[in-house]
This record gives sequence, structure tokens and C-alpha cells, in this order.
Amino acid sequence: MNNKEFITELSRKLGISAAETTQTIESFLSGLTEELQNGKSVTIQGFGSFEVKKKAERISVNPATQERMLVPPKLVLSYRPGNTLKEKFK
Repeated sequence: MNNKEFITELSRKLGISAAETTQTIESFLSGLTEELQNGKSVTIQGFGSFEVKKKAERISVNPATQERMLVPPKLVLSYRPGNTLKEKFK
């Protein structure tokens, strides 16, 4: 399912226009992104939780040249599904 199909299906289920659905999704994602950028975690009941985690710096080895490189620390987005969502895939 691509973005257009998702918006069409969601707007049909909600009984609102595709433009309103698109605006609602963009607003939701904007709020989610803002909270994650501020270092907060976001939990959506029944769906799961999103969290930004910091990966420590590490040493990596290039397998072709055996050259050792320092990989700098970075922030990564982590998602953990909620129990309700996990139950549906058992």
C-alpha cells in the first residue's frame, strides 16, 4: 500500500475528504517529529512507542582493506510495537 492508497482508504473509513485526511496525517507526523527531536519518547496506545536512542562511537573494520575506522556516535530512531499490535500477528 502506498501513501495515496493509504490516504484514500483512511479518508473513506473516517468519512472525510482526502485533503482533510492528508492534513491530519501531516499534522500528526509533524507533532511526532517535534517531540522526538526534543528528546522525548512518544507512546501510542495499542500501536507502540517511538524513542530516539544514542549509539556510542565504535571501531569498524573494512573487510576488503582491513582498515580500522572510527564510526562517530549518532542518534537513531527506535520503534517498539505495543502488545495489542503484537497480539494480531501471533
